[in-house]
Amino acid sequence: MNRRTMLTAAIAATMMAAGTTAHAQDSTMQQVRDSGVLRVGVTQAPPWYSKDIISGEWTGGLGISMGKAMAEDLGVTFEPVEVTWGTAVAALQADRIDLMYVLDATDARKAAVNFPETPLLYYSLAVLARDDLNITDWADLNSPDISVSVPQATSMDAFLTENVPNADIQRFPGNAEAIAAFQAGRVDAVTLFHPPLIAARQKLGAGQIVVPKPVESRPSSVAVRQETDTAFVDWVNEQIGGYYTSGQTQLWYEEFLTEFGLDPAAVPAIMRERL
Repeated sequence: MNRRTMLTAAIAATMMAAGTTAHAQDSTMQQVRDSGVLRVGVTQAPPWYSKDIISGEWTGGLGISMGKAMAEDLGVTFEPVEVTWGTAVAALQADRIDLMYVLDATDARKAAVNFPETPLLYYSLAVLARDDLNITDWADLNSPDISVSVPQATSMDAFLTENVPNADIQRFPGNAEAIAAFQAGRVDAVTLFHPPLIAARQKLGAGQIVVPKPVESRPSSVAVRQETDTAFVDWVNEQIGGYYTSGQTQLWYEEFLTEFGLDPAAVPAIMRERL
C-alpha cells in the first residue's frame, strides 16, 4: 500500500468514525423531539394492538392508547410502525421504531435492547385448546400427539420449548398467525399470555381457555434502543410507572375489552395486585 492509498484509507476511517460518533450522540429522546414523531412498533395482537381491517388504521388496544398518550406528553405525533414480535428488536436496532410495548425483558433481549426498571403490566401464560382436550397441567401438553402453535422467538416459545419439549410445537410470525392455525384446525391448541387468548376466544366462539399448572405469571415491559444517554428510557420508566400506579394501564385494558364485547370483570387483570 503506497502513501497516498494509506492516507485516503485513514481519512475514510476517520470520517466513518466521526459519523458513527455523531449518530451515537443523537439520543432517542433528542431524535423524537427533533422529528416531532414517536414511532411505536405495532403488530395485530388484541388487546395490545388492533388494526381496523377496512381502513387499515391502528384504532385500538393498550399499546395504541398508551402510545398516543406518551406522544401527547412529549408534544409529538404518534406513528405506528408495523413489525412482528420476532422482528421488533431488530427494528429498534435499525432505528425503525423508538419503542415496543409488551415485550418481555428476557436475558437474550437485554443483550440487544434496553428496558425500563418498572414493569409495564403482569399476565399469565395460558392455552386456547380444543374443547375435548383435558388440560390441567403443562405436562398434559407434553406429547408428540398434541400440536401447539406459538409466536416464534417469544418468551412463550422459549417456555414451551423448555417445558413441553415432546409436543409438536409449531412456530408462527405472530399472534394472529398462531391463532389462525388453531382456528383452521391445524393445531390442537395455541399458547399465548391470557389477554390475546380472551379476545381470540370471543371472536372464534369455540375452544376452552386454560391456565395450566404450575401457573406461569410474569411481568412484561417496553423495549427501547440501547444507548449511553438514559433520558429516553428514564422517561419511559416514569411514564409507565405513573400509568400503572394510577390504574390507567388497567383502565385502558378494560376499555378495549369493553369495546371488544367482553366483560372486564370476567377477565384476569393485568395488575399483579389483582391476579
